[in-house]
Amino acid sequence: MPEIHATRRRALRERVVDAELDALLVTDLRNIRYLTGFTGSNAALLVHVDGDERSVFCTDGRYTTQAEAQVPDLRRVIERPSALALVAQAATHLSRGSVLGFESQHVSVEDHAAFTDAAGELLLSRAPGLVERLREVKDEVEIAALRTACAAADRALADLLEHGGLRPGRTEREVARDLENRMVDHGADGVAFPSIVAAGANSAIPHHRPTDAVLAAGDFVKLDFGAVVDGYHSDMTRTLVLGEPAQWQRDLYALVAAAQAAGTDAVRPGWEVSAVDAAARDVIVEAGYGEQFTHGLGHGVGLDVHEAPSLAKTGVGTLSACMAVTVEPGVYLAGRGGVRIEDTLVVREGTPELLTMSTKELVVA
Repeated sequence: MPEIHATRRRALRERVVDAELDALLVTDLRNIRYLTGFTGSNAALLVHVDGDERSVFCTDGRYTTQAEAQVPDLRRVIERPSALALVAQAATHLSRGSVLGFESQHVSVEDHAAFTDAAGELLLSRAPGLVERLREVKDEVEIAALRTACAAADRALADLLEHGGLRPGRTEREVARDLENRMVDHGADGVAFPSIVAAGANSAIPHHRPTDAVLAAGDFVKLDFGAVVDGYHSDMTRTLVLGEPAQWQRDLYALVAAAQAAGTDAVRPGWEVSAVDAAARDVIVEAGYGEQFTHGLGHGVGLDVHEAPSLAKTGVGTLSACMAVTVEPGVYLAGRGGVRIEDTLVVREGTPELLTMSTKELVVA
């Protein structure tokens, strides 16, 4: 889709001009994929303010054929190290005193020193976050990929439950492997992150990693998992119970579900991200469990599973239409169990678009 990548580069050039740069060196591979469609493991991109005619893509000889197919609309250079090669090209083709921005958050001290040596009479300028801020608002191509990734995760969970994959006697590790395999079976290119399967008291650990702990009747089982499709990540958490739930489990689940609904309702253009967090958090605080909600409400998702914006008490900024975010409140009772419910949503005018469709009713497995 060269046209969508060209559109993204045009939007980036406006930000490059606003930053008073003559060109931007892009070295983060996810940012390069966003701007060009290239999926290899080594590349750099020079985005010139004058347009694609003066912009250059560089990779090494392993990817010559791949670059021709994925980046047909830019001048291509085959050289290694790619980023340094583009700095040297910029030093030759940009006028004396031109300002070359670079993604300082992705550049090592050693690489910066090499850039300085190669830049000649160019001025190097740190320009962190220009592409990442552009990526916060998704286009419909990105949203379609997110929608497909979420559907793969939904189908995998339904398949797991239908075939008895969540039952007493299995270990957390066995369930995690089973769930991840089913996501691939249902169209995922891979998993978004190592899946969390946390049973019993382990469900009170927000980021518990699966162990050989055995699932038992009466356990809460927290599943936090996601799929990747075309580089885009889904993220979903569901908490289930094995066998008839106790009253405290029903009450805790109902509380988190109410908080999740309140947070979801606040996902609207123009809302401060801290206010979205507060909408959900206040429900839990008023119930007396504020200290047991130990993390932010959510985060952006896209080419990274965790990206801006941050929906948290300390978050800064406002939501815009077509941002993709998670809403994932949780309450964790140490030694007993915990509940987290998480969806991936797209900010829309009015109510958000829900991408993760698995039921949020308390499932008894």
